[in-house]
Amino acid sequence: MGHLNYFTVALLMTIESSFIPFPSEAVIPFAAYKAAQGELNIFLVVLSGTAGALAGALVNYYLALWLGRPLVYRFARSAIGRMLLLSEGKVAHAEEYFVKNGKSSTFIGRLVPAVRQLISIPAGLSKMNMRDFIIYTTLGAGIWNVILAVTGYYLYEVREKIYPWIGEILIFLGVAFVIYLVVKARAGRKRNSKTSQ
Repeated sequence: MGHLNYFTVALLMTIESSFIPFPSEAVIPFAAYKAAQGELNIFLVVLSGTAGALAGALVNYYLALWLGRPLVYRFARSAIGRMLLLSEGKVAHAEEYFVKNGKSSTFIGRLVPAVRQLISIPAGLSKMNMRDFIIYTTLGAGIWNVILAVTGYYLYEVREKIYPWIGEILIFLGVAFVIYLVVKARAGRKRNSKTSQ
């Protein structure tokens, strides 16, 4: 929290938007909280977060474009891919979502938690027009970052009311996130074992 500035916001959002699992919910709301304290500018927080999200999305886009479908899926099945919480099923799901929704999926997909980080991969695999990709990704990431920034700003406004419970709230959110990851990983393993039979 103490080290958050526009550069670190952009860097963390680049990581979040690439294939490395890192939640944007752990970046933008805290930066917006600092903005509410007067340490940062809320508009620049959203702008740097959106620029970072676009940079990460471009990493995924170009990796998919250069590697091609067979290598992308092979990477998702690899031990490194599993360490990064990737799976063949997740990539296939993102690709199905892209095929179903077309170009707009890079906009809508930025607002969908299970698809947000991976939607750039099928865009790269299908060689989506770069101008359209940048426009849709920027709009989707921008809207998502505005929602998160408003949440963080609002938390500062109501801090006096929630302050006595802030420790319990953070512990609850942390435990809930860990449980979510464990359940998601188990469901993915069950799905993968069924498809391999």
